[in-house]
Amino acid sequence: MESSYLHRGFALAVTATIALAACTQPGTSPSAAPSGSAAPVAQRGAGGELKILYWQAPTILNPHQATGTKDNDASRLVLEPLASWDKNGAPLANGLASEIPTVANGGVAKDFTSVTWKLRTGVKWSDGTPFTADDVVASYTYQCDEAAATSTFDVCTGVKSVTAKDPNTAVVTYSASQPFYYQWGVGFNSPILQKAQYANCLGAKAKDCPADLKPIGTGPYKVNTFKPGDTVLYDLNENFRDPNKPFFKTVTFKGGGDAASAARAVFQTGDIDYGWNLQVEASVLKPMAANSTLARLLTAYGSSVERLLVNFSNPDPSLGDKRGEPDTKHPFFSDIHVRRALAMATNRSAVAAQLYGDGLAGKATCNLLTAPEPMNSKNTDSLDVCKFDLNAANKELDDAGWAKGSDGIRAKGGVKLKIVYQTTVNSVRQSTQAILKADWEKVGFSVELKSVPAATFFTNTSPDGANHFWADVEMFTNSGDPDPTSYLSSTASCKQATGKANNWNFGNYMRYCNADYDKIIDQLRTETDTAKRNQLAIQANDILTKDVAVIPLITRVAPTPDGVSKALKGVDPSPWDSAMYNIADWSK
Repeated sequence: MESSYLHRGFALAVTATIALAACTQPGTSPSAAPSGSAAPVAQRGAGGELKILYWQAPTILNPHQATGTKDNDASRLVLEPLASWDKNGAPLANGLASEIPTVANGGVAKDFTSVTWKLRTGVKWSDGTPFTADDVVASYTYQCDEAAATSTFDVCTGVKSVTAKDPNTAVVTYSASQPFYYQWGVGFNSPILQKAQYANCLGAKAKDCPADLKPIGTGPYKVNTFKPGDTVLYDLNENFRDPNKPFFKTVTFKGGGDAASAARAVFQTGDIDYGWNLQVEASVLKPMAANSTLARLLTAYGSSVERLLVNFSNPDPSLGDKRGEPDTKHPFFSDIHVRRALAMATNRSAVAAQLYGDGLAGKATCNLLTAPEPMNSKNTDSLDVCKFDLNAANKELDDAGWAKGSDGIRAKGGVKLKIVYQTTVNSVRQSTQAILKADWEKVGFSVELKSVPAATFFTNTSPDGANHFWADVEMFTNSGDPDPTSYLSSTASCKQATGKANNWNFGNYMRYCNADYDKIIDQLRTETDTAKRNQLAIQANDILTKDVAVIPLITRVAPTPDGVSKALKGVDPSPWDSAMYNIADWSK
């Protein structure tokens, strides 16, 4: 999943957000959204067409069934959560809730077992029917049914129930004290669906629901036409709660192409207003942005990490229906010595210097979890698997009995170290592949490079996609909420291993399983002390690095980066939420 993140200076605020459970009054004050009665800065529909370009095209408009940021963002124009995450990691009341519940205002129980959400009154769905707490309950029922195999299911962990106290009040009850009590209902993992539209899409029926291509929402826009893998056309939602918004009459959300052409379209020709995730070589992007009179470049570090995933299952097609299932074992990555050698032969510093401008678009890292800063492990600096050393990699394989043949490829017991390494079609990623392939082959791996169009790669339906992971190594970027529990759990916990049983929709694409890691995740779900939570998160990160379940490469600027027309106002991306979280506020 590609994630869009922006803005520096969130670490302390996020730490305070995570510490909410340790005190009776939050350390980070929830943000209030601009009031609908405030003086209008723009007239509804006066802005004509807003042009957005995502070179990774959306394929579905229901985040609960999506696995790509492209889909989450395209959905956010229509579907809203109860609240958003602002750029400082605090909950923002710009969604369906009228205020952010806290211990101080009585919205959060003192024992942190329940959260009472007061909903906005008078809100209507885009079809004109009223929004009520019943829709919130129905969304929980849909999302948290195991048979639905939703990609957002992990935020349901520990949620006992969501009930309607009255038409304008929803109560989230946890089965035990919940340190991160905004787990369900806030951000891109918690869009609220219309009960009526999804009534026939519950349980196992969720995976084939026509509503996913044209959801009815409460957001500022409504879907006019959607061509999966291509373009979404939106009209303004006449029933949107703020009579002065949105400013734009229509939105064209174009998908496809590549990052370089998107950069040219925003910086050089001005054909678009917003170009997402401009993952272009720093040597090309920097002068293009600097010389542009049309657009500006938005860059700052968030928590996005470009990483290599190592497959623990067997992707051999001869296995038929068992191919890539969690209970199979990879023919050579089951050997930790092979994984360690691969890590030691990975030159992340060269990738950072040559392709990311050594800080312009990203920096080398050996941590999967890089933010907030108190959870950014310093332990990995000294690990041998985090140091580029071809001699050490060769020795690791020699000592483990993987001998080089006359063709230069190592083998053991008739099994050759032949790797299929896949990622999306993108010039930076193909260049990364080339750099890593050259070094991996020096230590005895055979490497076949595979590039897949993003619209295909970030789906749960394609055999060439990240979810199926029918390859040996794959590469992309991901990130999570201000609290890392759900992110760490969905990425690598045993129960989140993806496979046929969950429609390839769960987040542990590696099919990695480690009981010690899962114990730490369980502790994170209940620990309320901030310092202890930080240490638990670091321990979880360190396990993944030491065990070479993942090979982190680059901590990327957030987004990577985006290009925005200088005429476009109100764009204020959050490092913790969809880039479209405040699109109702955009204007010219």
